[in-house]
Amino acid sequence: MDTPVKPRHPEKANRPDNPVAKKPEWIRVKAPGGAAYDETRELMRGLKLNTVCEEAACPNIGECWKHKHATFMILGSVCTRACAFCNVATGKPDLLDPHEPEHVAAAVAELGLKHVIITSVDRDDLPDGGADHFAQVIARIRATSPSCTIEILTPDFMRKDGAVEHVARAKPDVFNHNLETVPRLYPTIRPGARYFTSLSLLSHVKEIDPTIFTKSGLMVGLGETKEEIAQVMDDLRAAEVDFLTIGQYLQPTPKHAAVDRFVTPEEFESYATLARAKGFLLVSSSPLTRSSYHADVDFAKLQAAREARLRPTS
Repeated sequence: MDTPVKPRHPEKANRPDNPVAKKPEWIRVKAPGGAAYDETRELMRGLKLNTVCEEAACPNIGECWKHKHATFMILGSVCTRACAFCNVATGKPDLLDPHEPEHVAAAVAELGLKHVIITSVDRDDLPDGGADHFAQVIARIRATSPSCTIEILTPDFMRKDGAVEHVARAKPDVFNHNLETVPRLYPTIRPGARYFTSLSLLSHVKEIDPTIFTKSGLMVGLGETKEEIAQVMDDLRAAEVDFLTIGQYLQPTPKHAAVDRFVTPEEFESYATLARAKGFLLVSSSPLTRSSYHADVDFAKLQAAREARLRPTS
């Protein structure tokens, strides 16, 4: 007898189905493939690594893996939360792999990355939320690829005293934590999180080390208003966040939150103009923008923008 296939999202099985809307022309991408894509995939398999590119069904995986760019997802592949937008599996988390920092560093070296992004699932089950694991990964990459700049995309470390401090003191070059959506939508879209907890995390990183770039991202098309997005921008600037990304929410399966609407490229450009006027060092706003999309190029722009702002005027 065949073993029944375990559903990927058992915790979402009781949610009503939301039909997946047809994507407009401006958001369609080519199916992934090609030799470089296959090489990147095989490297991840060989080192038993997870990537958010696959787990979150990122639409840019084909382009990124073609150029051997990947966002490593540490702390396992099972999350302790069940956000309505996310395609990462929820349930009882995996045991921590003590060799994961070493394996991530090996992959970074093998790919010859100049800039790497490290993210993770939420690990509310761990006393420190996985903070020490983040610090170990950063330290190992520094030891084996000293010229590689490191960007992290962390959970909120809710009720994990000392976790944010521990990760920040490992000195990543960019500390990213996504607000994801506007406060009004948190109860339905991000029910396990709290808007002001996430905002406070970003502010606290700057207090710990003002030299670390901070970054946050928003999804649009979930039912938010332009006025609410503008208020979130103001909140992020009050927290001294340097870099804002804004992208279209795409519904992974019928069990996830429905797309309220597809935001036009022109609207994304208007958000970018508004965000620049509010003082962000860098803004990436387009339908396919994701936190890690073109992150290596964006980091160079971020450095240049800071230098330009700090340069004395004659």
